Amino acid sequence: MPSALLELRNVSVARANRTIVHDVSLSLAAGDILAVVGPNGSGKSTLLKAVMGLLPLADGEVRLGTSRLQDITGSERAARIAYVPQQSALEAALPVEVVVAQGRFSHVSALGRPSAADQSAVVRAMEEADIMSLRHRSYNQLSYGERRRVLLARALATDAPVLLLDEPTAALDVRHVLLLFDILKRLAASGKAIVVVLHQLLEVIDVATRAVLLNEGSIVRAGAVSDVIAADAVGQVYGVDLVPGKFWYRLSPPREPGA
Repeated sequence: MPSALLELRNVSVARANRTIVHDVSLSLAAGDILAVVGPNGSGKSTLLKAVMGLLPLADGEVRLGTSRLQDITGSERAARIAYVPQQSALEAALPVEVVVAQGRFSHVSALGRPSAADQSAVVRAMEEADIMSLRHRSYNQLSYGERRRVLLARALATDAPVLLLDEPTAALDVRHVLLLFDILKRLAASGKAIVVVLHQLLEVIDVATRAVLLNEGSIVRAGAVSDVIAADAVGQVYGVDLVPGKFWYRLSPPREPGA
């Protein structure tokens, strides 16, 4: 059985004297894309912030490989796990290319000079996130959807083996949702482990290899996507009927010049 890149052991998180996440245990190996779903307020974003070390644990532990999250330095953490938040506090008038380059800070030498490898990683991340045309624009002048793609590129630039994304499809148009899913699938195929919070259940079916359904901070069901996005579980948590079949899109093949 492959060793875990990310493991949660009986994780609980409390905020304002109220437990938001209850006793969550999960394990991700290389190649996993785990979708976290659940109604608003079910603890999805709180869980990701706790995994990143942005919120303290009330109980349990988070492990990156054989290391406990609390035992590694901030720089080591940044090199091993990347995070695309649902919302960013960043409002600086920085060029997009500079924002993406922030993802390389854990790789930069003590002299603070980016290497050729750092520069290549930044360019590659911008190309993957389809933001090369934005590279010289100010981050704070971009639309919400464009900012989401910049934050994705910043995370991709880290080359971290574990990637967390909180509702990354919010405000993206159909083309960029599909491009995002293509990126995630390629990253997983290259050996990375990915956790992605999604609201649209059809998106889970399209991109994830596994899923976990949360409600009121607890796991209702976890496992194969077909077992989690199932009529009984969806009906229990959301109070809706799951209609068989799906309607979705796919990327069109490139057009020939002049077509």
